[in-house]
Amino acid sequence: MTDPGDSIVLQANGLRVAYAGNTALSIDQIEVRRGEVLGVVGANGAGKSTLVNALAGWSRGSPRVSGQVMLDGVDLSTMPAHDRARAGLLLVPEGKLVFGEMTVDENLSSLVGMSQDADRRFYDRAAVFELFPRLSERRNHLGSQLSGGERQMLGIGRALMLGPRALMLDEPSIGLAPRLVSTVLQTMRTLASTGLAVLLVEQNVRAAIDVVDRLVLLERGRVVAQGPSDAMRNDPRIAQAYLGASST
Repeated sequence: MTDPGDSIVLQANGLRVAYAGNTALSIDQIEVRRGEVLGVVGANGAGKSTLVNALAGWSRGSPRVSGQVMLDGVDLSTMPAHDRARAGLLLVPEGKLVFGEMTVDENLSSLVGMSQDADRRFYDRAAVFELFPRLSERRNHLGSQLSGGERQMLGIGRALMLGPRALMLDEPSIGLAPRLVSTVLQTMRTLASTGLAVLLVEQNVRAAIDVVDRLVLLERGRVVAQGPSDAMRNDPRIAQAYLGASST
């Protein structure tokens, strides 16, 4: 795995999300460095999606959100979701970001004309096809005709064309065949090797732990354990609950 170095790209401090007085998320600090894949894992309802939605600036319902979100030293805390995306904080939601009535080619062509900041890499269609050759093979198929794995690839490709400084993915392996899970997650390592900061929310801990640099375990909206992936692999809370290791 790559050495993420010391350059923090995405950081949140004192991040709190509450619905009608009930706290759904309470995190003192979380950060993702350049060239790093940070995995966030936990059971259903642990707050994983709440976390990335709060970072991206949008969520279901009307939660009360507080705390600071920084991207490459710029405070995004008061920005709406579309401005955070324009600044380079991109979220690929579970099963979203694909237009079903448009072909693969059209899905990727619809993003032409985005601003080209010198310090960001904006992927073009050819680069997306190089990263995901299967999309090139399916370029004339409608988004609605793609498999779950193909839609996930297309969603990631669309996000890359927007020039992310940090890329967040919410449960990219849900509904995918094991082979495609490996393909999608290994692609995150490829992207990190180019210097991209990646935050990967994933329920498939067994697959995620092989590609992430660090792992954060959430329970009831709070961080209960975190550390390098190799160390976290042996943490009893990870090993027993998610990797099937014996407690003896």
